[in-house]
Amino acid sequence: MKRREFVKYLGAGSLFIGATSCGATRIFGSSYDEDICREAWKKLANKGEAFDYVSPEPKRPKVLLYGDSISIGYTPTVRKELEGKANVYRIFNNGGSSDTFIPKMEKLKQTMFQPYLKGGWDFKWDVIHFNVGLHDLKYLKNGKLDAVNGKQVNSIEVYKENLEKICLYLQKEHPKAKLIFATTTAVPDEGADGRISGDSEKYNIAAREVLAKFPSIEINDLYSFTKPNAAEWHIKPHDVHYNNLGKTAQGKQVANLIAEKL
Repeated sequence: MKRREFVKYLGAGSLFIGATSCGATRIFGSSYDEDICREAWKKLANKGEAFDYVSPEPKRPKVLLYGDSISIGYTPTVRKELEGKANVYRIFNNGGSSDTFIPKMEKLKQTMFQPYLKGGWDFKWDVIHFNVGLHDLKYLKNGKLDAVNGKQVNSIEVYKENLEKICLYLQKEHPKAKLIFATTTAVPDEGADGRISGDSEKYNIAAREVLAKFPSIEINDLYSFTKPNAAEWHIKPHDVHYNNLGKTAQGKQVANLIAEKL
């Protein structure tokens, strides 16, 4: 093929995608290797729809969801709502308590991104939607939920210290990403296993005190959005999780706020 015909074949400003001899998809001008990344993600991530591998599409915004099982529940809806508008990823497992945030973000970086992974991801996050809290306020005894005899994972003061470190970390590591913090959804009025009703409100107040120092970080008040519908959306009594109706509504709320930032 002559050079002129080759250029015409590619199209002005387009990216050439071809298959290597080992079957890995490569993007012209990039060292990204689809097979390598899929294998790395398979070893890293939990199983389930929310943890499906997402291929980075050129020129499409990249969104990261970080959170606990509540965010796991609404991840598929966020992806569906933003289909064709953004690539939506999530942290590789349950985000857990605030003290695990930075180590997990570092593990994601060092497992999936170049230069740590040869052929790995080489993009920057455009939006990071994150939450910690529901695992900080829970009570454990011998590793099991126990609101009566257990010890709280992180006190409010420790939570505030950790959240401030998280915000500083995100601004340093991802200076161009638009950051959205989601407030922690409510513990049912009758309480839940290992959790006490009213604690979500206390931790959200603490979170707002920290976020007041970071005015560029937007707040998604998922607590206030969800609380009025708790009776209809909670999966069962004494459980902090949500049924399909609740997860879908939360996902649409999250997707709408993210879409405004794209």
